[in-house]
Amino acid sequence: MGKAAVLYEIIYETVTSEGNDLSVELLCKIAGVSRSGYYYWVKTIPDRQRQEEEDRADFKLILIAYNHRGYSKGARGIYMCMLHMNPPVIMNLKKIRRLMKKYRLECPVRRANPYRQMQKAIKTSNYADNLLLREFEKYGPRMVLLTDITYIPYDYDEVAYLSVIMDAYTKQVLAYVLSESLEVDFVKETVEILVRNHGVSLHKETIIHSDQGSHYTSTTFIRIMNDVNIRRSMSRRGNCWDNAPQESFFGHMKDHLMERISGATRYSEVKFAVDDYMDYYNNERYVWDLAYLSPNEFYDYVMTGKYPLNIPNPPKPPRYDKKPEDLGKKEESKADKAADDICS
Repeated sequence: MGKAAVLYEIIYETVTSEGNDLSVELLCKIAGVSRSGYYYWVKTIPDRQRQEEEDRADFKLILIAYNHRGYSKGARGIYMCMLHMNPPVIMNLKKIRRLMKKYRLECPVRRANPYRQMQKAIKTSNYADNLLLREFEKYGPRMVLLTDITYIPYDYDEVAYLSVIMDAYTKQVLAYVLSESLEVDFVKETVEILVRNHGVSLHKETIIHSDQGSHYTSTTFIRIMNDVNIRRSMSRRGNCWDNAPQESFFGHMKDHLMERISGATRYSEVKFAVDDYMDYYNNERYVWDLAYLSPNEFYDYVMTGKYPLNIPNPPKPPRYDKKPEDLGKKEESKADKAADDICS
């Protein structure tokens, strides 16, 4: 509400109050506003009341989307969640942002992740070449898989460890394992889950890209990768961009999880929260750049060409412009080298 509108409201309340003897002319003169402006403000009171009723009704829909599954969202997340309502609700982003600001609904801001860099206790020479070169989305689904491990602290000094494999193109989490200890075997188990649940959709050119941590240079990991015929690819040491989508996933996940597990005292509570988030992420966390779909919906859309939402002007089917046999053959671009200079 602007300054003039506030003054008009004060004048209106004064004029309509019982026992008032002050005239509109005098009150407007004291407030420094025009009588014509005041009378126009009074005339449009019904219009503002109708607008307020509409805003409240729309904000109720925004709140439903914001609180869906218990995970807060920004304006884009709310927009996409509303598209998935039955029937779909189409509300433009400008309006969503206006109502969020009006009713002071805020999305938590991403915090710096103090656990992004893990300590590498064991160093080996079993490094693999960087076959990916940051071309995360050039080759289509099940071609580029990203993997990493992160810490999840809870109960003051307890820590759980999460190993994840995700599809760089569809952003699906294909396999994950939560562990109470930092053992190499839980990384091996993550690969076994991947092969068991998604092995038929993998290609002979598929790569799993990781950092140079000890888990990914261990003989156990190398052996299982050879056994399942999946190629290894590794980020360059100290590079801040080579596994960026995986880092981003962990950052967003922790933003959602930390409040939920802040009071957790048992590992089982952390596991329940992680399992719930993974289900939400794959099936109901809608992504703007995935045609407003969740990762699982987007994968089905890519494979079938059938858009699942009944909305006007649906996005065109996604395309990818690189052949599988090209993966790992591209030379480092000037843009990549420039990004390296930023990180160094």
